[in-house]
Amino acid sequence: MASPSFSLSSHERTRVEDYLNDKIQISADFESLDSLLATLRAQHELQRKQLAEAQQALLSASKASNDHAEATRKRAEAFKEEQKDIDKRLKAITGSDASDEAAKRFEASIDKLRRLEISKGYVTLLREAEELSKEALSNVQTSPRLALEPYSRLRNIVQSLKDAQPAAEGAAPHLVDYLEKLASSLREQMKENFSRRLQKTLEQMKWPSKDFHLPEDLRTQWIETVELLLDLQTPELTGRDIDVKQQSVEPQILLPLEVMVHPLNLRFKYHFSGDKPTNRLDKPEYFLGHIVDLINTFGGFFASSLQPVFDKKAREVGSALEWNFYNASHAFTTALMPMLRQKLSNLLPSISAHPQLLSHLVHELMTFDNEIRETWNYLPDPYSEDNWKGMAWEVLTKEGWFDRWLQVEKDFALARYKEIIDATDSGEIDYEGVELSATKPTKAAIRVNDLLETITERYRPLSSFGQKLRFLIDIQITIFDQFHERLHSALEAYLAMTSTIGRTVQGADGQASVEGVAGLERLCRVFGSAEYLEKKMEDWSNDVFFVELWSELQERVRQNKDGGRNVAGSMSVADVASRTSQVVANGHHSSGLGASSDGALFDETASAYRRLRQRSESILTSTLISNTQSALKPYVRMSAWATISTSSPSEATSLPPSADLAPAMRTLSTSISFLSRALGIAPLRRIIRQVLLSVQTNLWNNVLMRHTFSAAGAAQFASDIDNLCNVVDVALGPAGLVGGSIRVLAKLNDGLLLLGLTVVTPKSGDVSAAQEDADSHDEPHLRLWEVEKRLFRDNESARGVLAELNIETLTEAEARAVLERRVEIGS
Repeated sequence: MASPSFSLSSHERTRVEDYLNDKIQISADFESLDSLLATLRAQHELQRKQLAEAQQALLSASKASNDHAEATRKRAEAFKEEQKDIDKRLKAITGSDASDEAAKRFEASIDKLRRLEISKGYVTLLREAEELSKEALSNVQTSPRLALEPYSRLRNIVQSLKDAQPAAEGAAPHLVDYLEKLASSLREQMKENFSRRLQKTLEQMKWPSKDFHLPEDLRTQWIETVELLLDLQTPELTGRDIDVKQQSVEPQILLPLEVMVHPLNLRFKYHFSGDKPTNRLDKPEYFLGHIVDLINTFGGFFASSLQPVFDKKAREVGSALEWNFYNASHAFTTALMPMLRQKLSNLLPSISAHPQLLSHLVHELMTFDNEIRETWNYLPDPYSEDNWKGMAWEVLTKEGWFDRWLQVEKDFALARYKEIIDATDSGEIDYEGVELSATKPTKAAIRVNDLLETITERYRPLSSFGQKLRFLIDIQITIFDQFHERLHSALEAYLAMTSTIGRTVQGADGQASVEGVAGLERLCRVFGSAEYLEKKMEDWSNDVFFVELWSELQERVRQNKDGGRNVAGSMSVADVASRTSQVVANGHHSSGLGASSDGALFDETASAYRRLRQRSESILTSTLISNTQSALKPYVRMSAWATISTSSPSEATSLPPSADLAPAMRTLSTSISFLSRALGIAPLRRIIRQVLLSVQTNLWNNVLMRHTFSAAGAAQFASDIDNLCNVVDVALGPAGLVGGSIRVLAKLNDGLLLLGLTVVTPKSGDVSAAQEDADSHDEPHLRLWEVEKRLFRDNESARGVLAELNIETLTEAEARAVLERRVEIGS
């Protein structure tokens, strides 16, 4: 076999050998050798074609690359030629051989050219503005409606320049200023012309005289001139974005109303300036009433005649400006306010040194504001959720007169408080100032409450939350605190006078002022005044005015809890909480819906009065108990209970009280009679119940359990208790205890029932009579020895006999101890 005409490398031979070994492994593989060779020839032919295509693509790419390089070279040569030409011309223009210097000189020329173009634009703009101004002025006399369009275009040019100023970094300020003055001058000339037209019409209408009339021909002429002024003012009216409706925006005074108010303003100045009799510093109600009269007189005309013009204008201007034409009568009121502001600005400095005049002015302003709100529902901003704040708010807040007025009102209130306290009858109990069933306060407490209610009415109309809170804390709560301190001092003085040292220092004369009814009266003054004002504060806390004030305080605390800002003015949350309620501070530190909303503005003050009331009631109770116990000492020292006897059983049913009991009965009668007049039913019952329980304890321990009693002695003891209870019930009168005083002494009464059991059993013939007599006197059928036998047998028997006797308050041991006090049992 001939050797091939080409040689293979070792690597290629290895690959061929591996390929053949892979394809021909057995003898049967030689049968497919032809197909293998055909496949190899096809692959070789395909690869040869691919190689030819690749060579052709390489030739095309090489040619394109060479062409691109040649074109680039030619452009570079052309650029160099152009650069040389530019350099030559630049040198010729600038006269400089240095390219950098030439470039700078060329840039300076370009800058001058640019400024020239800008100047040309400014001149064009000025010419256009001048032409618009001339066009408007030429039409204002003959065709005023045609003058509005060039004026509107001029205003748009000025506004666009002003809007572009920030982006242009304040460029051309003189141009903007000149065009703005040009537009303003044009506006004033057009306004003057249109105003004269309206004034002529108003003269024909005889506005604003009593003969004022508006026939149809004048109405048409009046509407036309009004619309001209409204169209002139429309471009400068402020818009009201719907998204900022929560903000307060004051509307502008509309030009036609300004013209119509002008004669009213002249009349106002004539009457309320200079040395006219109507211009009095002490009579601000004169000029305020005049403003109200103007609104009441002409408000209906504007509502009926001007409102249709406003409605038409509102449809033309769209939603952004329609709020300016919301209500014609309100717009008239707004136009009257400048004359009132001017009057107030002249008046306030004149009366600043006269507290009474300043106070009177502010309260007259609040009355004026309320009348305008209630009569005309005046609302300058219809989108605002708040009511009109009023002229009083402008004077007190915007003009800064609130602190001065607050000090004036505080001085007045404290002076009146001092008059109340210094009055000779201030400490007397007022028995007719409240209901008969209520606790009687002192006259000073009633007058202080009247003073505080008057103060509330004086600042109730204020629109500022902070000002209301300042009034509440600085005046009302301050007076409450001062009166509380006075009551507290009176109570401490009583305790000092009744102490051991006090008695020694005062002597007999001083003791008379704190003993008996005199001492009780001192305590009732404190107790009655504290309870009266505490209840008044509870009533105030439920008043709508104070409830709304409390709710707004809670809301402000909730909103400011993260910002740390003051709640109102300079008062922090802690300051307000210390004077009103700690719920404020608790709500401030808590978060979420779990924050407490309970509480009221007078919590802290009412708590102080409550503690004073409770303490004074406790001292009153202990004083009466002490007086009663002292009066019972002679009775307690009686020791002849076992030797008392009666001639017959019937005498025991109508025994007179023991002579030694008279001091106690006299003390209780006089003390309770006085207290029944001075105290309400509830506290009186509480005190008397405690006194009776102390009497029961004293008599039980020191009389019943220390002495032995004969049947007559037991009857006398029972009769004494009945007489004592009758004295208490008579003294209490309609305020008596439920079930009578005897029910309070139930334990002592049950003990006396056991102690007074009879010994002798009636004969058979006298059974019915004895039974009838026993029933009539509620006496038990059981006799002493039978009860003794069953009572001492065992506890079960004792409980049974006590149940038969209807005795519920005594234990078995106590019942046995009582029965042992009988002479018959003890012996």
